[in-house]
Amino acid sequence: MASSTDSFERISRRESGLRRALNARRMTMIAIGGAIGTGLFLGSGLAISLAGPAVLVSYAIGALIALLLIGCLAEMTVAHPTTGSFGAYAEYYLGPLAGFLVRYAYWTCIVLAVGTEVTAVALYMRFWFPDVPGWLWIVGFSALLILVNARSVDVFGAVEYWFSAIKVTAIVLFILLASFVLWRATASPSAAASLLGFHNYLDQGGFFPHGVWGAWVAVIVAIFSYLSIEMIAVAAAEATQPEVAVTRAFRATMLRLVLFYLLTLALVLAIVPWTAAGIDESPFVKVMRALAIPAAAAILNFVILIAALSAMNSQLYITTRMMFSLARAGYAPRRLGVLSARGVPLQALLLSSTGIAIAAIMSIAAAQSAFTLMVAISSFGAMFTWLMIFITHYFFRRAHARAGEPPLRVRMRGFPLTTLLGAALMAAVLATTALTATFRLTLVFGLPFIALLCAIYYIWYRDRQQSTQ
Repeated sequence: MASSTDSFERISRRESGLRRALNARRMTMIAIGGAIGTGLFLGSGLAISLAGPAVLVSYAIGALIALLLIGCLAEMTVAHPTTGSFGAYAEYYLGPLAGFLVRYAYWTCIVLAVGTEVTAVALYMRFWFPDVPGWLWIVGFSALLILVNARSVDVFGAVEYWFSAIKVTAIVLFILLASFVLWRATASPSAAASLLGFHNYLDQGGFFPHGVWGAWVAVIVAIFSYLSIEMIAVAAAEATQPEVAVTRAFRATMLRLVLFYLLTLALVLAIVPWTAAGIDESPFVKVMRALAIPAAAAILNFVILIAALSAMNSQLYITTRMMFSLARAGYAPRRLGVLSARGVPLQALLLSSTGIAIAAIMSIAAAQSAFTLMVAISSFGAMFTWLMIFITHYFFRRAHARAGEPPLRVRMRGFPLTTLLGAALMAAVLATTALTATFRLTLVFGLPFIALLCAIYYIWYRDRQQSTQ
């Protein structure tokens, strides 16, 4: 690795060709679109069943880790705005093998995450069409979003902006409505009103019904829920003003995510007993049913459907760009790095849609457990990538200090303690998956997968990369 970050330009030139068409407003909505989806609207049901009301602590810990991650990414992204993002940073500051592992682990994770979103879409459509096979909805909606991503980054940005705007508006309205209902319930002496309120936090086994361990295990779901906030760093290569867009997008995204996740979950737990949570139906729809507001459940189910499609749209975008980066780095067939006339890596997009096919198969073979299985398997790539981002940031700052370069335009506060804290928390969460039945598949899948990637790299790519250095 060179001592000056100027030599990072070699990687940036290698990944050039994408069109800069995303402004700060669109980038913020894209990140929100990726992170506010199935993780909040459906995955939160799984988290609640694991932790009970203490899920608020789980999501707060997840938010802390996400906040630390955003600080590290913002600093590195403003210094090096490129499509390969944290994969390229790992390649440059840790070595080619690290860049190879991070990119492929993340690509696999997001490909499978697309599968969780489209699996959730099939569940949501069951609300209106209980007799229609889920795979039909998976195929239909997937074809639509692949077409959106194939058009251009400008079309993708516009569609994602309005998708995100719809669900952000709906979440705000949900917060206002639920708050009003709870306020009325405290002033009403009726038996129905007495079922609502913050006493639900303690009525069914206390705030920690499954102990501190249950709350800690639910952090795994929280991390999965916050997944995709890092996509701002990938989208920076297609931003009109990378420094301005990235800085604003990171700040706005984290603030809104913490507010939306913690506040909405607090209200859900006050209206519907945590024991009623699960993944058969969104907890938010259950809230609307409990409030008995005409057509509210159907309207919210539509919004949740949009949220899943929005997250899926964002994830198709980011996984396509990661495969594009792999191809340009020489870690995948060259044709996957070829851009269309509209500036879209179409072949990378088609390959990155494989998670949809997996979801369709699982929706047929294991309809009742497909979502949980997809979350458990895809979580490894997310947690491994986040851990590597913290490690990469540590070496990034050390390299910057050794080179005696000018102060960074965006700085992570509290370094190195904040970076090391983030790495320690992520390592602890990843290790926890081995100790819980729900997520045991995470490491069962992940560790052999990393070993396989290492073998592929050393057998096929190491000598090739050394010859091109």
